[in-house]
Amino acid sequence: MTRFAVIMAGGLGERLWPLSRKETPKQFLRLLGERTLLQQTVERIALLVRREDTYIVVGRQHVTSVREQLPDLPLRNILVEPMGRGTAPCVGLAATRLSRVDPSGVMIVLPADHAIADEERFLQLLNDAATVASAGTHLVTLGITPNHPATGYGYIQALNHFVASGPSTGSEVLEVERFAEKPDLETAERFLQEGGYYWNSGMFIWRVDAILREMKEHMPKLHSALMEIEQHAGTPTYEENLERIYAKQEANSIDYGVLEKSEHVLVIPTGDIGWSDVGDWSALGGVLETDEVGNLIRASHIGVDTSNCTIISRHASDKKRLVATLGLSDIVIIDTDDVLLVMDKSRAQEVKKILKIQAAEKEDKRNLE
Repeated sequence: MTRFAVIMAGGLGERLWPLSRKETPKQFLRLLGERTLLQQTVERIALLVRREDTYIVVGRQHVTSVREQLPDLPLRNILVEPMGRGTAPCVGLAATRLSRVDPSGVMIVLPADHAIADEERFLQLLNDAATVASAGTHLVTLGITPNHPATGYGYIQALNHFVASGPSTGSEVLEVERFAEKPDLETAERFLQEGGYYWNSGMFIWRVDAILREMKEHMPKLHSALMEIEQHAGTPTYEENLERIYAKQEANSIDYGVLEKSEHVLVIPTGDIGWSDVGDWSALGGVLETDEVGNLIRASHIGVDTSNCTIISRHASDKKRLVATLGLSDIVIIDTDDVLLVMDKSRAQEVKKILKIQAAEKEDKRNLE
């Protein structure tokens, strides 16, 4: 059984603005150590998937970053999207390409920007999922076992119907009842009280031919478009036709387009693997080490009566660029060359509101010119 890894690296990481920008989204940043999130993702699965079977799907503007950060990745393994259209076209583009290599191979589809503390168990779970998916009858996802009523994640409700146990971990493999959108706090609390709900990790495992079969059934227009694109693969007109056809596609997620409609989806609960999607500035405190009063400090900083704050500066080693705080709690401060962000940590998911205002102001300025 061929195992492919497909790393989705086309996201913009807007909730980690102003460090994460369109030019350098969070997956290309060294947020959690000496290696970027993309490099950590690829290295994490190296024991399970060969480098020559690892593929990166990325926007055209970030191909250079992928080549610089993964110099040993074959150039043919970088699949370029001319524009972002969501995870459904992204997954489909990879699946049609891999169908030429091994249509019965198993795709392990992963976001490029997650953090996972227990990597050994994570690989065991992926191995279990790949074994289940290799039969070609089901689409498999990993469900993160929730430890609090999060409102920033979608949820997966599993049936109590036990399908199998993973050969590596003994983990339950469960049938999926439904996918639930990001809930309000009251609903999230009810999900945890009822049990049987898991956070949607955005990590998927399936056979190449299985996902293409499901896409043909549930997203026939996209499937036809992907087949047309693939007909031009390896020809001088490939790039031209890729852009032309891709531009016509509606933005859609693989969750909404396929998994929510399919009757053949299984979920494997992860247990506690120390997972984070590093989705906003409040999430970093659960991944990186904090001080005795809960502060995450990556800056030249003096704090008095300061607790549970995240303070990060591009000038962390510059003693002349001091960040001083007095009487603060649950605050995020991000200091860059051109932006100083200060916000309540509880509103970290709302950073996009600032970007929308900024974009509108730029548009107004262009119109005046």
